[in-house]
Amino acid sequence: MKKKILVTGGCGYIGSHTLVEIIQAGYDVVALDNLSNSDPSILKGVEKIVGKGVPFVQADCCDYDAMERLFAEHNFDLVIHFAASKKVGESVKMPLHYYRNNLTSFMNILDMMRKYSVKYFLFSSSCTVYGEPETLPVHEGMPFRRTTSPYGRTKQFCEDILRDSIESYGEFKAISLRYFNPIGAHPSALIGELPLGVPNNLLPYVTQTALGIREKLSIFGDDYPTPDGTNIRDYIDINDLARAHRIAVERLLNEKTKSDYEVFNLGTGVGISTLEIVKTFEKVTGVKVNYEMAPRRYGDIAAIWADPAIANNELGWKAEKSLEETLLSAWKWENRTK
Repeated sequence: MKKKILVTGGCGYIGSHTLVEIIQAGYDVVALDNLSNSDPSILKGVEKIVGKGVPFVQADCCDYDAMERLFAEHNFDLVIHFAASKKVGESVKMPLHYYRNNLTSFMNILDMMRKYSVKYFLFSSSCTVYGEPETLPVHEGMPFRRTTSPYGRTKQFCEDILRDSIESYGEFKAISLRYFNPIGAHPSALIGELPLGVPNNLLPYVTQTALGIREKLSIFGDDYPTPDGTNIRDYIDINDLARAHRIAVERLLNEKTKSDYEVFNLGTGVGISTLEIVKTFEKVTGVKVNYEMAPRRYGDIAAIWADPAIANNELGWKAEKSLEETLLSAWKWENRTK
């Protein structure tokens, strides 16, 4: 019998690409999303890629009764939990919303897993748990530092709640994947990053500005202690990231984990500045981006990139896509309707 996987936040950017990976690997799925920050048309793109329908439930993970009905109806083997509010800057302005939404939804899912004997959990964590790191690159053994945003703190809290739950109840096994900065789109250009309203992440703003949807791109801060003064991040292709989820799913279901709770960094191990992203995009597409320097954005850190050695060695996973290939995929996605 095929294993059945619940994917919360399944219509989101990372969730949709992960759906493709795990469906193509032969798993049954149910996609769950409240559509508060995603577009249901993305699911149509997933269905075109995989060649079949994808079961979808519109519900909010914060709605305990709705989660009860969902878990009672389906016999899930594993949950991948993406659903969360995720805008760093917005979280600084709306901390209570972020704590309420991200923590309540997380605990509701863990409650349901316990009640309905779901043994395996894959959590969408973030490099924000490292705060402003003292040394680079960051590795999984580094302690949490105070983050610069409530969003980052919710990821820290969720990891702590997960670790405590596993130690206390001993009823399930879990992996937390700490992402760095996913960019790009599926090579088919049928799915990609589709922000509702003004983009929060860098690359959609770059592509929309290049296409003329946005007047100009603001680069927040040119006075950071970095070679060109702009932020440095570890940009990872979304398809590489989705592939890591499929590998982690197999590791859990095949009982290959070395402990009940494991953590992996998912990044390239290379730091790239905001200005480098813009210049490389211009080079590979031949399109100029109208940009201006702006003051720093509260909540942003100067630089972070991953030490992905543990994921490379333990998961047998490595980021493979070049930055140029990834930027071109994002441009192809942005031009999909032309």
